[in-house]
This record gives sequence, C-alpha cells and structure tokens, in this order.
Amino acid sequence: AGGGRAAPRACGVHNVCRLLTRRAHGFYARDAGVAHRKNLGLLRKIMCQESTKFKNVWTTHSASPIAYERGRIYMDNYQCCISSIAQEPRILYQKSKCAKSEKVEDALLLECPLGEMLPSPSDYKASLIVLTVQNWLLRLSADSGEVLEKVYLAGSCCKFFRYLSWDTPQEVMIVKSAQNKLPAAARQAGIQQTVLFYLAVFQVLPLSFIGMLEINKKIFGNSVTDVAVSNGILIVMYSMGLVRLYNFKAILEQFMEQPFDLGQEFNWNGQVGVVGKYPFGLPCNIKITDTPPLLFEASSLENAFQIGGYPWHYIITPNKKKHKGVFHICSLKDNALAKNGIQDMKCCSLEPDWIYFHPDMSGRIIHVGPNLIKVLKFKEVKNHADQMEIAEDFTIVANRENCVNNTVTVTASGRVVKKRFTSLDDDPEQETFKIVDYEDELDLLSTVAVTQIGADGRAHLDFHCNEHGILLKSIPLKESWDVTYSHEVYFDKDLVLHIEQKPNRRFSCYVYQMVCDTAKDDD
Repeated sequence: AGGGRAAPRACGVHNVCRLLTRRAHGFYARDAGVAHRKNLGLLRKIMCQESTKFKNVWTTHSASPIAYERGRIYMDNYQCCISSIAQEPRILYQKSKCAKSEKVEDALLLECPLGEMLPSPSDYKASLIVLTVQNWLLRLSADSGEVLEKVYLAGSCCKFFRYLSWDTPQEVMIVKSAQNKLPAAARQAGIQQTVLFYLAVFQVLPLSFIGMLEINKKIFGNSVTDVAVSNGILIVMYSMGLVRLYNFKAILEQFMEQPFDLGQEFNWNGQVGVVGKYPFGLPCNIKITDTPPLLFEASSLENAFQIGGYPWHYIITPNKKKHKGVFHICSLKDNALAKNGIQDMKCCSLEPDWIYFHPDMSGRIIHVGPNLIKVLKFKEVKNHADQMEIAEDFTIVANRENCVNNTVTVTASGRVVKKRFTSLDDDPEQETFKIVDYEDELDLLSTVAVTQIGADGRAHLDFHCNEHGILLKSIPLKESWDVTYSHEVYFDKDLVLHIEQKPNRRFSCYVYQMVCDTAKDDD
C-alpha cells in the first residue's frame, strides 16, 4: 500500500514447516497475529508473578440458572446480561420478565468469522442464538439483547425442540428435538412411534436453513437412545452400549428431497406456507429411506466413545459394569489396542475418574483421578512403525497426607481399641481434584482441588504449564466449597468465575479479577 515495496519472502525460507514455525515464534513483524501473541505472552507472565493476586470483586445470588459466555454473565433465563470485563461487573441489558412460554431452553454464542463478507453490519458483532420452549430460534445481539432474527422451527412434524449444538463450531449448527414418546394411552392402544428425534441443520452468519431430518427406528433400529452430530459425523447411540458413526454430509446430499431457503414460500405435502414463519415452521425435507453406509461402530459402557490423537485413536470402556474406570485406547484404523493402551487408576472412590483427548490439539490424553492427573502422549513403538505406544508426558499430584488413619475408641471398661482403615481416594478430607480445564489463549492447564473438613470446604485454582505440568500459580477461592453441590469454574484470561448450584435451585456466582499489587495484603 502507498507504493511501498513488498517484504522479501521470509529471507529465502521456502520450507512450509519452517515458515509456520518461524511465524509462530514471531519472526515476522508485519504478521497481524504477532502483536496479539506477544500481548498474551506478557499477560501470562504478569499473571504468574508472585505479586499478582486474584480478587473477589463481585458476588451475586439467583433463583434461576446462571450462565457464562466469553465475558458475559447471563441471568434470569437470559433476560439479564452482565459484562464481567469491566473493573466491576455491570449490566449490559435487562429485559422485563418473560412469560413461561418464552422460556429459553438452550443457547449458543455466535462470533463473527474472520475474513468473511457478511450481508448485515450486525453480523460482524457477537450474537446469542437462543431456543425457546415454544420452538422459536432467536438470534439476539450479545450487547443489547435486541432480536436480530427469528425462525419458527416446529411445523406439523415436531413440537419439542430442546437442544443446540455445533456440528462445525461457528459454522454449522444442529437443533435437536427431545425424544418423541407416545402418551401411555396411545401405547396401550398399540400405536407405534417410529420417529425418535428430529434434527434441524443451519448454516450460521448469515443464518440459513440447510434441512431437517428424522431419526427413525425403521432405519436405525429399535434400541436407539440418543443421537449427536459433530465434525460432519452422525453419532447414533444404542441401549446396549453400541455406538455407530455415519457420514452426516453424505446423508444430507444423498437424501435431500428439495432445498429450501428461510422466508421462501412453499407447498410441501399439501401445506402452503413460508419457511421459518409461524405456523408452518420448517419442512422435513431430508428423508432417509435406507440405512446409510456405516463408517465405524464400537461397543462401550454407557456409550462413552471419543476420537482423537495422531494417528487417529479412540477411547472406550469395555461394555461390562465391572470394567467401569478402565479405559482402552485403540487405533481407529484397525482397532488394535495401543501398547500400554489400557489405562486403569484402580481408584477406590465414590466418583469415577475420567479421561479425554487434550483440547490443545496436541493429540495428548488427559486422565484425571481423585488425587492424580496424568497427561499421556502417543509415540511410535521401536521397530514397529505401525504401532503406537501410550507414554506418560507428565503428572500432577494432589497435596495430601497418608490416607491410612487410626481411630481410637475407649470401651466402658477403659480399654483402648484402635481400628485401622483406608479411606476412599476421593475422601473429602483429603485434597481431591474436581475440575481440569485448558485456557487456549494463555496455553495454561488449570485445576481445581478441594479439601473439606466438616461443613467447611476450601478450594484453590492452580495454573500449570501446559507443556511440562509445572505449577506456575495457585489462587485460593474465598468462598466455602461444598462437594455435594454442583460447581462450574471458568478461567478466561484475567478472569476467574465460579458458579455454584445449591439445593432447591439456588445459584451463586463469584467473580475474581486479576490485581497487580506489590503490597502484601489479604487481597
């Protein structure tokens, strides 16, 4: 621009891998992401300084659920939005109390894609997609709550849409119905219900209708319990623990009867209406008439099934109750069990351990037990290039004392009796891991560990180096933590947010913000 010369191409570096590596290290000052990466690196260093504290700046309580999305706290069934970015949280908008018929069932945050030309200026700002109990899909401004778009979903085919999820994050959205169930009287009369679920598929920004399809017993079998769509894969789960995968994109292309656009007038199966408008809603224009080609199937306890790693592997638990807590890591290519691929912490605990592929896209695996976190990695077996081995990358261990305790009792005659016993691995009186998460922008692994003595529970949030597991920072949470309650903890750059659900639908939200202060005080 302005007649300036173009910079020579990376000083003669032509290898793609080297170019990407040098760019990641910030070699090119003109790269738009360099300043952002440097700023995040500085923020990480400041955050992990000993003098940096996290101060509880705001607390609120509510009789309705509290949700958090990218710096915004939603209360009163999404009628109230509070910004958590300011020095003290402030209200962005507050709507009047909605009727029960307008209750929000689910919501997704929608952010503008980079490098896309969009039809409306409002599309370039963050918005919230909400699904109401009366089957309306609304797109709201994330900052004002203004309704930007509205789509009526349910025509004559379905009356109960309840769930929102991403097929491709920020690109393709799935709206799923509750499972169709006939009334008891209809079942007693011998009426058969063959359609189990409806799925409506949308492209977002601009919001456009791709199609609606039904999951039918006649096609997928009688024992279907649930379905999901993720990354172009239709996942069908069965009551006996079976999980089957199908190519969702191929299903859309093969069984699409007729495409429709939102706002288009249509005459469909004797109905005349407008797509996405009340009372007609959306046509069910994708009819699966034959079982699609099966990509993969596996049997796993409670349908637990995950894919990840490089090369592709999957994690399952053998489909017997006695194997609960045992995880098998197998190759997706040939189902071969990886070397050291059986992971079993042999926990004696009320709550089971859990395992998942690391969200940092490194291909590693995180295995979390009551007092131990293992980060595992894949590596090639020597002299067997086709086989992979599961190796330990690093571990994080809870800070606890010996779990073997003595209880002393005195009988009526004065005799002292000592009983020796071993406590559970997740004994609340010993420090126990409750939450493990990953902050992608700062490349930090965060853990929440809790110790409860009597009615008083204490928790701390720790930041670990994601590469080596080294403890960098520990933040004590001021509020008491009851292990019998439901908890969520969000770590978002310089913000920590704790949402707690108590009995009788009582909710609390505690907001902590980073404070840099060299003075030694209680904050």
